[in-house]
Amino acid sequence: MADEEIPRDNRWAIALGVLAVAIVGLVWFWTSPTLIGLILTAAVVAVVMGLLYLGLSYNGSRSRLYGLKPITSRMPAVSQPKGHVHFRTKMFWTIGILLMYFLLTNIYLFGVDQSTIIDLFASYRSILAGAQGTLMDLGIGPIVTGSIIMQLFVGAKIIGLDLTDDEDKGMYQGTQKVLVVAMIFVEAIPQVFGYITPSAGLVTSLGTVSPGNGMLLADAIIVAQLVFGSYLVFLMDEVVSKWGIGSGISLFIAAGVSQQIVQGTLNWLPENPSVALSATNPPSGTIPKMLYFFTHLSASQMASGGWQAVLLTAPNPLIALVGTAAIFFLVAWTESTRIELPLSHAEARGARGRYPLRLIYASNIPVILMSALLANVSVFTILLWTNPTLIHFPLIGHQWWIGSYPTSTQATALGVSQTQPLTGGAYYFSTVNGLETWLLPILNYQQYGAYLVGHSWWQGLVHVAVYFGAMVGGSILFAKFWIQTTNMGPEAVAKQIEASGMQIPGFRREPRVLRRVLERYIPVITVISGAAVGALAAGADLIGTLGNASGTGVLLMVGIIINLYEAMGREQLMEMNPLLRRFLGGES
Repeated sequence: MADEEIPRDNRWAIALGVLAVAIVGLVWFWTSPTLIGLILTAAVVAVVMGLLYLGLSYNGSRSRLYGLKPITSRMPAVSQPKGHVHFRTKMFWTIGILLMYFLLTNIYLFGVDQSTIIDLFASYRSILAGAQGTLMDLGIGPIVTGSIIMQLFVGAKIIGLDLTDDEDKGMYQGTQKVLVVAMIFVEAIPQVFGYITPSAGLVTSLGTVSPGNGMLLADAIIVAQLVFGSYLVFLMDEVVSKWGIGSGISLFIAAGVSQQIVQGTLNWLPENPSVALSATNPPSGTIPKMLYFFTHLSASQMASGGWQAVLLTAPNPLIALVGTAAIFFLVAWTESTRIELPLSHAEARGARGRYPLRLIYASNIPVILMSALLANVSVFTILLWTNPTLIHFPLIGHQWWIGSYPTSTQATALGVSQTQPLTGGAYYFSTVNGLETWLLPILNYQQYGAYLVGHSWWQGLVHVAVYFGAMVGGSILFAKFWIQTTNMGPEAVAKQIEASGMQIPGFRREPRVLRRVLERYIPVITVISGAAVGALAAGADLIGTLGNASGTGVLLMVGIIINLYEAMGREQLMEMNPLLRRFLGGES
C-alpha cells in the first residue's frame, strides 16, 4: 500500500491541531517557560499529534496501525542479508557487537555530575543490560517495554492484526520500532529531573551562550546522549539478529549478568574501597571473602559472627554462591526436559520424526517481560513520589499507598538506597534480594528486624508472597501472549506440521485434527512453562545471587547461553551440509 493510497479522514487534523495549541497554551500559562523551552515543548507536542493523526485518520478496512505506514516504511533499519551468511561472518558480527556493548557500558555521559546520579533502574540492572551513568543507562528497557505494550494490545485483541498474515506481521514489527523510539524518549526525559544531574560547569558554560537557558540546554544534551545510546542498542540488536547468531537483547543480558557473577565471585576489593580491609569491610567477592575470614579470624570470632558474615551477610554470601549454582543446574535440566510427539511422513513410508515440545516452551521471554514491567512500575512510582511536577498529579501523586521513598538523609540513616520503596504497592512488588532481607527477620525479628526497614515480620512475609505470586502469574500471562504473537499456538504449529508433509500416526492428515491433538499439550505446557520460569527467577531472588545479578538475571543467562550453544551447533551443521542448510531455511 503506497503512502498516497492510504485512505484518510482529514477532519482529524483540525481536531488534533486545536488540541495541540491548547496543550502548548496550558504549558505556557502554568510554567512560563523560556522561548527555547516553549519551542521544545511545541516540537514534542507536534510529533505526538502527528503520530495520532496518522493513526486515527486512517479510514481503511484494516487496523488503524496501517495509517502509520509512511513512518514505519521509512524507519532506519539494518538490511537483511541476501543469501547465506557464513558461520565465520556471523561469529565476527556477534563478537564485534558484544565488544561494542562492553565499550558503550564504559563511555560515561558527557556533562553529568556522576556523584549525584540516582539510579532509577538499580534493582533491575541485570535484566535491562544497562550501566548507570553511561550511554547504556537505559539498556534494553525501551525495546522490551515496546514489546510488552504491543504483545498486550495484540494478545488482548485491542489491535486487530493477524500475525499469520505477512503484511500484518510486517506492520506489527514496524509499529513496534516506532513504539521503541517513543519509549526511548519516555524513559530518557524523566532522567534529567533530579536523577541524572548536569554538572555545574556545563550549565554555566551553556548559560553564557544562552542566558537563562543553561539548565534546559544541559538537560537536552543529556537526553540526546541517552536517546543516541538507546537507539544504538536497538540497531545493534538488529545486527545480531540478522547478521549474527541468536538475539542481541539476549546477548547483552547474558554478557551483563556474567560480568556481575564473575565480579561477585572473585572480586578481592572491599565493598568500600576507601576504607582498609577488616572484618567489617571484607573483600566483596565470595571466595576472597571466605579466605579473608578463615585466615584473619580465630575460631571463637568465627563462631560469634564470622560464620554468619560468610554464609548470609551481603555482599555475596556463600548461600548466594550455592543458590546461583543451583539455578544453573535447575535451568539446564528444565531446558532439556520435553515431550516429543511422534510424526510420520504422509508419502515417504518409513520416514519418521518427532516434534519436541519443551517444558520451557515459551523460553525465558515471559520472565524478561514481567521483570521489565516491574522495572517500569518501580520507575513510575519513584517519579510520582519525587518528581516536582508529578507529585501534584491528582489521586496518585505523592501517595504513600502507591509507594514512598527515602530522602538522601533517610537513606543514609537506614542503610538503603534512595530507590528502595518503603511503603505501598511499590514495596510489595519490589524485588526481594537474599535471605537476610526476609527469612532472618521472620525467624528472629529482635535481632534482624532492621533489614525490613520499619516493617513487621508479617509484612515481610506478605511482601515475599506478593512478589513471588506476581512473578509466577505475570510470567504465565506473558507466556500465553508470547505463543500467540510468535506463531507457536496449536493452530499455527498444526499448519507447520501439515505443510512439511508430516502427520501424527493414527490421525488424519488435516490441520483441524492436528490442532485438536496439539490443544491437549500446548496450552498446558505454556502455563507450566510460564510458571516454571517465574518460580525459578523469584526463588533465586529469595535465596540471593552473586553480584546482585538477581534470580531473573541468572535464569536468563543460563538459558541464553544454552540456546546460543545450540544455535552455534546448528549453524556449524548447516555450514557443513548445504542440503541441510536449505531444509532448515538457512539459504533461500
